[in-house]
Amino acid sequence: MFKPKYVISSRLLANIKRITEIITNLNNQSFSGVVLAELEKRAREISAFSSTSIEGNPLPLTDVKRILKIRPEHIRDSEKEVLNYNKALIELNDLIRHKKQVFDLPLILKIQKTIIQGLIEDYRSGCLRREPVFVNNPRTRQAIYLPPEQSEVSKLMDDLFDYIKKNENVIDPLILAGIFHKQFVIIHPFIDGNGRTSRLATKVLLAKTGLNTFNLFSFENYYNKNVSKYFQEVGLVGNYYEIKDKIDFTSWLEYFTDGIIDELLRVGKELEHENISPEKELKDYHKKIIDYIEKHGYISDRDYAKLTKRAKPTRNLDFRKLIELDIIEKLGKGKATYYKLKNK
Repeated sequence: MFKPKYVISSRLLANIKRITEIITNLNNQSFSGVVLAELEKRAREISAFSSTSIEGNPLPLTDVKRILKIRPEHIRDSEKEVLNYNKALIELNDLIRHKKQVFDLPLILKIQKTIIQGLIEDYRSGCLRREPVFVNNPRTRQAIYLPPEQSEVSKLMDDLFDYIKKNENVIDPLILAGIFHKQFVIIHPFIDGNGRTSRLATKVLLAKTGLNTFNLFSFENYYNKNVSKYFQEVGLVGNYYEIKDKIDFTSWLEYFTDGIIDELLRVGKELEHENISPEKELKDYHKKIIDYIEKHGYISDRDYAKLTKRAKPTRNLDFRKLIELDIIEKLGKGKATYYKLKNK
């Protein structure tokens, strides 16, 4: 039975209150659709860059943005890591948006399979590990942690999910998400992709409990600012069986909530800056296009003509602006042309 040790320190309590205040303040403000769409796109770029960078991916943010934009066919493993993580972000965000997410082991297995697709052998993807692993120091490459034996991984994961399910309406969701994140890393259930999977899964759990970080936030960004500190807080040193009864989650939970505050403040500043940009303002007729696509999946010029009295040349300008703002994309040719939301 999993029963984590932690105390609600004054710092942790203050962090939880601060997060609630910041979110309430953001929710009470009004932001244009184009600003939110731009921030969502930017958050995916930062998350894909940061989460893969934490694991040693050498690509700079500029290259990550380029790869996500052009999606090249012939790619290196470092580029595949970024594309895989971005794909997982989009798929999970879609589940959250349509309230179809179920936080369970099959979801975790699917996440891991997506992020390591084409990077390791197929028989090792989408399943719990069947062999022992070692965790290395990311700088020295020397083994510093021996996780639980593979024969115990399944039970430990079941215990973790039972704990989350039983306490989702009892323990503060921020504490619950933080506990899941660290315990997942401690168990180290996969042969590869544990860190990236844990961060994506934590995003899903936060969204399920009311804090959707898929849209605008990237707490991976905070971890990537000081990777050594992140590994120090989330990881362990030694043999799991020798230290498992001494593990205290308090310091990690303080650090975990520090990261959410840091990212919320960063995004808040960006929202203030972006929201005053007149060239990104959406008019009612632009919103009609977006609303129609969200309801029907796509829109054609013929569909748009039924929604507005604007002339065809003006309608073309409306579509072009949304394309330039990276909100929609144009598909098909001639009379078969239609438009869909970008990255849907």
